[in-house]
Amino acid sequence: MAAKKKIDEPGYAEAIAEIERIIGRFRNEEMDVDSLAAEVRRATELIAACKERLRRAEEEVNKILEA
Repeated sequence: MAAKKKIDEPGYAEAIAEIERIIGRFRNEEMDVDSLAAEVRRATELIAACKERLRRAEEEVNKILEA
């Protein structure tokens, strides 16, 4: 069974898509200097959340394979 996620926490695919949108705005110079820090902070949070999801998935798969 999938773990419950926080109400404002996107799923893995949604987080990756949001990270890609942030990177796209940065590359296309659509990001103003006032929002840069907030966007970088959000991307960092999303990356950390994705890493944690991957770590938990790997742990679960390893448990299954060891059984």
